[in-house]
Amino acid sequence: MTQVRHARRADPLHLLRGSLSALTVLGIVGTAFELATLHHWNGAMQLVPWAALLVLVAALVLHAGPAGLAPQTGLVRALALLVLAASLFGVMEHALVNYDAGPLDQRFAETWDALSPWLRYWYAITRTVGPAPTLAPGMLGQAATTLILATISQRAISTESATRHRRHPYVSRLPDMACTRADAVVAATAVAVPGQLGGHPPTRHRRPRW
Repeated sequence: MTQVRHARRADPLHLLRGSLSALTVLGIVGTAFELATLHHWNGAMQLVPWAALLVLVAALVLHAGPAGLAPQTGLVRALALLVLAASLFGVMEHALVNYDAGPLDQRFAETWDALSPWLRYWYAITRTVGPAPTLAPGMLGQAATTLILATISQRAISTESATRHRRHPYVSRLPDMACTRADAVVAATAVAVPGQLGGHPPTRHRRPRW
């Protein structure tokens, strides 16, 4: 009998979780690099994104721990949501700083008040006016969002693993075997031959009749 072994395929949910975690790491590194190049550590307000980065790193470490822990997954999501809120606050705070700096820009000094509010806020958000960058807190929020999505895949993986364990508690001990057509013929022959020889299987002995 020939044993047929099936090659293990990569779990798509596991790959998705790893990819989202890698994107989170890239977001953390990119945000830290941009904050460092901008010397963003003058004053208590500028230290807020650094604290948010530390919180996001702690959430990523918890996420990389053992899967299937519901309280741990909830804590990771709560920390990521906290970082996301800090990111939105940073975007708004930088946009307001740029908005206040609009009248000081030489290009808009005479026409700033004549512009519509939406256009002035658009210039502030896109850093057309003002010195405050809005990209750094936005990258922080993107990293937090990818981590939240990674926890969703982690819950799906843990649920599937638990269901598979309940169905097959000793899957690793079972050999990978498949029944071929020749095996089916042998089995059918083993059942049919005793019937043709007198209706008794070969393992059963008949008592002699006197």
